[in-house]
Parts: sequence; C-alpha cells; structure tokens
Amino acid sequence: MAVEIKINDRTVWVRLVKQNGNLLEVDVDGKIYQVDLLHTPDGTFSIIENGRSYNIELVPQNQPKKYIAHTLYNTYNLEVIDAETRYLINRGSNGLSSNEKTISSPMPGKVVKILVNEGDVIQKGENAIIIAAMKMESEYKAPVNGIIKKVNVKEGDTIEGNQILIEIE
Repeated sequence: MAVEIKINDRTVWVRLVKQNGNLLEVDVDGKIYQVDLLHTPDGTFSIIENGRSYNIELVPQNQPKKYIAHTLYNTYNLEVIDAETRYLINRGSNGLSSNEKTISSPMPGKVVKILVNEGDVIQKGENAIIIAAMKMESEYKAPVNGIIKKVNVKEGDTIEGNQILIEIE
C-alpha cells in the first residue's frame, strides 16, 4: 500500500515493494530503489542506497505523523498521509465519534496499550489508548476534560472501525 509523504512543498508516493530484514525495495513515485535501512538506537535512521550513506533524524511534532527531518545539510517538514490519515481527513475527524465524549478508532485494528482506567481524571488532549492498524500505531486522545466512565476494550483486543473504545463523563 502506498503512502503519500509531503516534504516541504513537494508530495511523493512511497510504496514498500518487498523487505528482507533491513534490505528494502521501495517504489518512490514510480522509481524503484534498493536501500538498506536501519533505525539506530539514538533515534536516527541510517540509509544506504547505491553505495551512498545518509543519516536522517525525525523529530515528531505536536500532530500525529508530522515530523521535522534533519539531514547533514538540510531540514525538511514531513507529513505522512497514510490510509488512516486520509480516512480521517475525508471524514473531517480526529478519531472521535460523533458523540464528543467517546474515543473510537476510524478503522479496524488491535489495542496495543490502554493508558487510562475507569474512574481516572483525564484532560482534553491527553493520550488515552494506542491502537495498531495497518502496521502503524496511533495514539488517541481525550476529546474533553472528564472522568473515564468506561473502557470497553482490553489490551490485545481486535477492534472494528468506529467501535467505541472509551467513554468519558
């Protein structure tokens, strides 16, 4: 599946063709690249392509899937627009159901981690649950200040799209 990546004012489509460990075959706007990709312990990415080495540091921003990428000589603004993000954009949503006191996932996935318990006080924007969908993890935040009324899932559960995961009062 291809993802759209905005790099400053440029947009590219990237698709993983095949992978064998760190060795990747990647299609970038129709051109195939053979790369050796390693995520280093210090959080940077080491990429070797056609005998040339590149190091990139991705710094997460305040919004999901937005980063600042630092290379040796340049800095870029990046935004990854995958299927989940495109779905949310098209839906005009941010992972909230129409009832502003619930948290739901826009697509099927798996509960990775629940960060709250029933009875906990939660602030608007605070992370409440992490869901894995389409090989990516997404954090879902509280839409309002309140108290966790009910957690409808447990870690490891498989969920349906638009299923209410957490209720807030």
